[in-house]
Amino acid sequence: MLNKLPFLFLLFIVQIALADNPSSYKLTVLREEYRAASLDADVASRFNKKMMAYKGEDASVLAYKAASEAVMAKYVWNPYSKLKQVKSAAAIFEKAVEKDADNPEIRFLRFTVEYYVPRYLNLSPNIEKDKKIVIEALKEHPKSGMPTELARTILDFMISKEHTTPAEKKVLQRIDI
Repeated sequence: MLNKLPFLFLLFIVQIALADNPSSYKLTVLREEYRAASLDADVASRFNKKMMAYKGEDASVLAYKAASEAVMAKYVWNPYSKLKQVKSAAAIFEKAVEKDADNPEIRFLRFTVEYYVPRYLNLSPNIEKDKKIVIEALKEHPKSGMPTELARTILDFMISKEHTTPAEKKVLQRIDI
C-alpha cells in the first residue's frame, strides 16, 4: 500500500489541476457540454461536477455553472432536491448578472432556466427583462459581440414554441443571422 501512496497523491494533484484548468472552461466547450447535459442525466451529472469545481469569477462561466445546477433539477426525482437545485442556480445566476449585466449569453441562459420553472413557484422574476436584453442583442448582431453560431442558436430557440409573444416573434423572424 505504501508504494501506491505516491501514485495516488500524483493522481490527486493531476485531478485538481485539471478541474480548474482554464481551457476546460472555454465557452465553446461549455456550450456544447451544456447542450449535451440537457439531453442525458449522466452527462448532466459530469457537467455539474465539473462546474461545481469552478472557483473563478468569470461571469459567463458562472452562468454555465448556474445552468449546470438547473439542469440537474431535471434529473432528480425528489421535489425538495429540484427546488434546492433551482434556488442554487438562481443565486449563481444573480452573481453572474451582477458581474456582467449586459451579457446576452448570460441573460439567455437564465431566461431558458426560468422559462421552464413552474410559475406557481415564483422563481422566474427575470424572464421579461432577460428576454428584452436577448432580443436587443439579436437585433444588433454582429455588433452585440455574440458569435454568429450562438446568435443563430438563440434566435432559433426564441422563435420556437411560445418563448416570445407574436409581436416579438415577428421581429425575430426578420433578423437575418
